[in-house]
Amino acid sequence: RIQILFEIVIMSEEVRKKRTFKKYTYRGIDLDKLLDMNNAELTELVHCRARRRFNRGLKRKPWALIKKLRKAKKNCPEGEKPEAVRTHLRNMIVTPEMVGSIVGIYNGKTFNQVEVKAEMIGHYLGEFSITYKPVKHGRPGIG
Repeated sequence: RIQILFEIVIMSEEVRKKRTFKKYTYRGIDLDKLLDMNNAELTELVHCRARRRFNRGLKRKPWALIKKLRKAKKNCPEGEKPEAVRTHLRNMIVTPEMVGSIVGIYNGKTFNQVEVKAEMIGHYLGEFSITYKPVKHGRPGIG
C-alpha cells in the first residue's frame, strides 16, 4: 500500500514538471524571427506612430543608444545580465534587438533600471519609468 502511494506521488511530480510556457509572439511572429528581420520588415509590423518614426529615420542619439546596448551585451559573460546603459531617451521605441538589455531610464530625477523584455517591443522606454510619485491619500489637510 505504501509503495502504491509512493508511485502516485512520483507520477504526480512528473506531471507537474511538464509545465509548458506560452511562447511570446509579437503580432503573430515569434521572437527568433523578429530578431532575424531587417528594419523594413520590422517597420511594417509596428503601430502607425512607430512606423512613421522609423520611416523618417533614427537620428544620432537613438543609434548611439543601440550601439551602447550592443556593446554592453557583447562584453557581458555568457548567462549573465549585461551592464545597465543610462539614457534620457524616453521616446525611444523598444526594438527586438534591445530585448535582454538593461536600460537606466531617466524620469527627471533618477535613472530607473529596467530589463527590456519581449513584451515591451513597440512601446516607448518612457512607459516603464514613471515620472511622478503616485498620491498616497492620507488625512485631509487644513483649508
